Amino acid sequence: MEHKMISIADQVFDELEQQILSGTYERGDILTEIKLSERLGVSRTPIREALRRLEQEHIIESTSKGARVIGISAQDIADIREIRLRLEGLASRWAAERAGDEGLDALKQAVELQEFYTQKNDPDSLKNIDSRFHQTIYILSGSHSMRDVLEPLHRKLLKYRRVSLGEPQRAQKSLAEHRAIYEAIAAHDGDSAERLTVLHVQKAHDAIAQRGDT
Repeated sequence: MEHKMISIADQVFDELEQQILSGTYERGDILTEIKLSERLGVSRTPIREALRRLEQEHIIESTSKGARVIGISAQDIADIREIRLRLEGLASRWAAERAGDEGLDALKQAVELQEFYTQKNDPDSLKNIDSRFHQTIYILSGSHSMRDVLEPLHRKLLKYRRVSLGEPQRAQKSLAEHRAIYEAIAAHDGDSAERLTVLHVQKAHDAIAQRGDT
């Protein structure tokens, strides 16, 4: 029974986080346990647990009226950029040093799917496969700590990555950057993998900043 409740809370958390980070819920919106329970068709207990976790992620805050959506601010994005610039390159270096054939196949498949969805100009699928590419590198780094830090940060950019990848020119550039990173990791060239990843993070965040809608 306890395992089932945790599972429901996880599902509620994932759905609410995705809706907040994608912009379905906007900054200032109020979320209440009663309304969320009615909308999602679950009891208030998993709702309460999910809201607690979202507050720990600093994307909502408790008020007397309910949970107020904070979302991601311009300062959050600037902070995420600096953290990613310092850590993502290291994750790719470690992936180049530690990845085996199975992991490299998974990374190659992500690049191939990205090429397919780039040709189709499908920003929703591109956003998902972009997440998959980076998550695969975090896994291939062999560091649980690295994955625990970087995955939530990458998720928080959901809304902005979708908009950016919806622009065909940026989508093509992102594909080329990912392909170069994959080739460096597959060649077990840690120096190149790190350098190319740092450059990719810089360009990705430059594209977000150019939007000016944070």
